[in-house]
Amino acid sequence: MKVLEFPLARITISFMIGILLAYCLSLSITFTYISLFASILLFCSCYYYSIHKPKRVTYFGIATYLLACCIGITTQTLHTESFQKSNYTNYDNIYDKQHLIDFIISAKLKSNNYSDRYIATINQIDQKPASGKIALNIKKDSTKLNLEIGNCIRVKGELSKNSSPKNPNQFDYSKYLNKKHIYAQLYIQKNEITISPTIEKSIWYYAARMRTKIVKNLEKNGFNKTEMNVALALILGQQQDILPEIIKDYQYAGVTHILSVSGLHVGYILIFMTYILKPIPNTKKGSLIKLIILIISLFAFAVISGFSPSVLRAVVMFSFIAVGIHLRRSLNIYHTLLVSILFLLLFEPAFIFNVGFQLSYLALFFIIWFQPILKKIWAPKNKFATAIWNALTVSFAAQIGTLPICLYYFHQFPGLFFVANIVIIPFLSVIMILGIVVMILAAFDSAPMLLVQLLEKSIFYLNKIINSIASFESFIIRDISFNTFLLISSYLLIISGIIWSKKPTFTMLSITLSSIILLQITFIMNRKNTETQNEWIVYNVTKNSQITERTGNSVTLFATDTTSNNNYSLTSYLVGNFGNLKNKEKLKNVAYFNGYKILIIDNTGIYPKKIKPDILIITQSPKMNFERVLKTIQPKMVIADGTNYKSIQQYWKKTCINEKIPFHFTNEKGFYKLN
Repeated sequence: MKVLEFPLARITISFMIGILLAYCLSLSITFTYISLFASILLFCSCYYYSIHKPKRVTYFGIATYLLACCIGITTQTLHTESFQKSNYTNYDNIYDKQHLIDFIISAKLKSNNYSDRYIATINQIDQKPASGKIALNIKKDSTKLNLEIGNCIRVKGELSKNSSPKNPNQFDYSKYLNKKHIYAQLYIQKNEITISPTIEKSIWYYAARMRTKIVKNLEKNGFNKTEMNVALALILGQQQDILPEIIKDYQYAGVTHILSVSGLHVGYILIFMTYILKPIPNTKKGSLIKLIILIISLFAFAVISGFSPSVLRAVVMFSFIAVGIHLRRSLNIYHTLLVSILFLLLFEPAFIFNVGFQLSYLALFFIIWFQPILKKIWAPKNKFATAIWNALTVSFAAQIGTLPICLYYFHQFPGLFFVANIVIIPFLSVIMILGIVVMILAAFDSAPMLLVQLLEKSIFYLNKIINSIASFESFIIRDISFNTFLLISSYLLIISGIIWSKKPTFTMLSITLSSIILLQITFIMNRKNTETQNEWIVYNVTKNSQITERTGNSVTLFATDTTSNNNYSLTSYLVGNFGNLKNKEKLKNVAYFNGYKILIIDNTGIYPKKIKPDILIITQSPKMNFERVLKTIQPKMVIADGTNYKSIQQYWKKTCINEKIPFHFTNEKGFYKLN
C-alpha cells in the first residue's frame, strides 16, 4: 500500500493512536508530560545516533513514531476540559443541588418534541468563575423565547450528569456528549430564565447573525419553509430544522451526505471564487492577493456553516491545494489529505470520534485510491456516457470505502444509492451554484425574487426525486447486525482486495484469500457465541411493559401490548445481539428462567399468595400494601420497570432497604439482565 510508504502517513497514524490511547486509558496530566519528555529525549538521542551511524536509522524512525504518539496523547489530554481546575465537573456537589449558573449560548441543536436544545458555555457558578460546556434543554410551551448565539443567561437549576442508555445496545448519547467535552445537561422552564441585555459578540455570534439575516431575507421573498431548510443544509450545513420525513427520505435513498457540507460544497465555493477573481492579473502580487482572498473566503464559509468536521476537512485541504498552486508545486493528494488530518486533530482531537469526520475522510481516500481502478474497467466513447461512468465509479468507490463503517454505525444499506447519486448530480450542481449566489445576495439584502424562486423549485424537485427513490423500500436493507470484529475484518478484505487488483501477485492473492477466511471465521464465531447465550431482560419503557427471553439467536417478547410495531428498544437489542424475534406473548404473572422463579405483579395488584419467587417484578403501578407483599411472598430480589410512577418508587425502595432486599428500578439503573 503505497500511501503507507510516506513517513507522514505513519506519523499521522501514530498521532491518532496516541489520541485514542489517551481517551481510552484516561491518562493523567503528570504521566502525559513525563511520557512526552521521555519521548523527546529518546528522539534526540536516536537522531544524534543516526547521524553518526546511518545504518541504524531504523531506531530514529521508531523514536519518531513514538514521539508522534506521545504528542497525540498530550494533545488529547490538554483538550480534555474535565482536567481543567475551573471546569464545573471539579466543583463539590455540582450534581447534588441547585446552583446559580451563568452561561452563554454558543450553538443551537436540533429541537425534539419536548425541548428546544442548545450548547452553552458556563461562565460562573454561584457567582464564582467556572468553565465548561453543557447541553441546555428548555421545555417548550405556548410562550415564545427567541434565544440567539451570544445571549448571556442566568438560571437557578440543577445540573444532571449525562446518563447511560437505559436499554441494551442503544445509542450511548452520554458517551457521545462526553467525547465533545459536554459532561452535563440542564433542564429548565422558560420562566426560570433571566436574559442579560449584554451579548457576547464572538465570531460565532456574527456568523449566527449572518445566517439569521439570510433566512429573514429569503422568507421576505416567499421561500417555502420546507425547501428553505433543505437549502440551508445544502449550502450552509444547518440541518437543525429539516423535517424528519425529508431526512428519512435522504437516508433511504443513500444521499444523506449531500446534507452535510463537505468537499463537494467547498469545491463549488473554490470554483465560484476563482471565477470571481479571474480579472485579477496572474502576476506575483496578483496571485498572492488571489490566494489570500480564496483562503479567507473558504474559512469565512467554514465559520458561517458552523465549523463542522467535514467542512473543516475540506477547507483545510483545499487551502493547502490553493497554496500549492500559488507556489507552482505539484501536490501529492495523499500528502494533502494527511496534512489536513494532522492539522485538524492538533487543534481539535475530538474530531477523531466524529462519525462525519470518519466517513468524510474514508470516502475521499477511497475515491482517490480506488476510483481510478474502477474507471479503467470501461472506457466510454461519448462524453455523456463518460460523465455518467465517472459519477458511477466515484459513487461506488465512496460507498465501498464507507460501507463497513456505515453498517457498524447505522445498520442499514440503501440498495439504490448509485441511482440516487447519478440522478441528483445534475440537480446538485445547479442548486449549489444557484444557492451560493442567492445566499451571498441575501446576506446583502439584494436577493432577486426570480433567483430565489428558481432555487426553491430546484430543491422542491430534488426532494421529489429523492422521495421517489426512497419509496422503493424493498431495496433498503435494515437492521443489519454488525460488530467491531466484522468491521475490522471487512476493511482487511476490502484493502487487501484493492491492493491485489492493483498488483496481482501471489503474496497479495494469499493475503486477500486469508482476509476472506478471516471474515468467514468472524461470522462463524459470532454465530457460535450467539448460540451459547441465554438471557432474560427487563426493559426500561414507560408505557408498555417489556421483557425478552433469548435462547441463542431466538428471542421471545413478553409485553402487555403485543400489537405495537414501533419498538426501538427491541430492535436495538435484536440488531446488537444478532437476534431474531420468533414470538410475541402476553405478559404472564409467573415465569421461569434458568431455575429462577419469577413473579410479575401488574396494575391489577393480584398475585398468588403461596408462591415464593426468587424475583418479584412490579409493573404498571399496582395499588397494594407493599410491606405485606414482601412479608407474604418473601422475594430475594425486587425489580420495578419504567411503567411505574416515580413517586411510589421511592417508597418501594425504602421498604426494600428496611427489609434488606435488593431493589432495582430500571429508570435509575437501566435494564435488568438475568443470565
